[in-house]
Parts: sequence; structure tokens; C-alpha cells
Amino acid sequence: MSQLLPVVGPDSPETRSIITIQKVKLKDQHLTCEFTEQRSEEAPPRAFALTCTEQVHPDLTHALSRLVPHLCLLAEQLTETPDYWPDESEELPALFEPFTVTGFSMGRSQGGVTLIGQRELAAGRVLNLTTPYQSFDDEQASYPYTGLLETTLATALVEVEAALRGKCTEYRQLDLFESTVAVPYIPLPSLA
Repeated sequence: MSQLLPVVGPDSPETRSIITIQKVKLKDQHLTCEFTEQRSEEAPPRAFALTCTEQVHPDLTHALSRLVPHLCLLAEQLTETPDYWPDESEELPALFEPFTVTGFSMGRSQGGVTLIGQRELAAGRVLNLTTPYQSFDDEQASYPYTGLLETTLATALVEVEAALRGKCTEYRQLDLFESTVAVPYIPLPSLA
């Protein structure tokens, strides 16, 4: 019987396994992913579906947030304006606030993507959004930002793979019954 590892694949760079991500879903800061893993290029791929118990690292949520402008255009939720595309370093403008990318599904051989997300409506209800499949190789593509989408998605794929290999939010839970702060005793004057 093989030992279950806390992370996917060998951790050393020289023996790192090959991961091909197929579907990604982020819910309540926990990653669910369908992927294949190969020990080497000659080895047959093994299919996995994994839900991480640790919360994802903020880098992954940031990478997914960078897909929001593409979600909005591909799902025809917003129209492009001159100041539509934010710089990589800045946060998303307020016009993207109601939108989130909750996952994506890769096409065969990672040749395209379908983005999955949500829009929070004014009444607090949620509208689920799924974009049409966008091929990266389509020469007659109607989406003019296919190259930018592919580059942004590549960053998200790197973060998903890092999460599968163990990159997550570091947090420490404090002991429930052990006090680590000394509280000095200060006598109160008697009221009598």
C-alpha cells in the first residue's frame, strides 16, 4: 500500500511530476481541482480529483481575480471602456466589485478555457456565469484579448499547481485553554 502524501507529486525540482490541470473550483477559500499527474513524460497520466483542506494562498485568489475582466467581456456583462483594463499591480476597479471568478475548465490539451464565475445582484442574490468556450488557437476568434486571457490564465495555472503541491495560507490556531499572556493582579480599594 502506498503512503498518502500531503502534497501532490515529489517535492524536489529534479523529480517533480507533470501536472495537467483540467478543472478548478474555489469555494469558501478551498480549492477543488481535477487534474492528471505523470511521474515522467513516458509514464501514463493518472487522473485525480482533490479538495484541499487548507485555505488557499492569497496569490491564488489574486490570480483568479485577474480573470474577472475577461469573464465580464466573454459573458457580455460589461462593455469595454478606455480605462477598463487595470494594471497588474493595482486592484480591480469598483466596476468589477460584484463579479468573482470561482473557477475554470480547460479544453483538450489546454487549448482553451471556459471561465466560471458569479455576479452579486443588487438584491443580494447571486447570478452564476459561465462563459462560452474560448479557444486560444482560433485564428478567426471574435474575442480580441485571447492572448491576454491565455497569459493571465497561465499565471492562475501556476498558482493552482503550487496549491496542489502545498502552497496555502499559513495560520496558527491558538491553544484553547493555555493562556500565554500574563495578567498582573491589581488589588482594588475596598469600598467599606
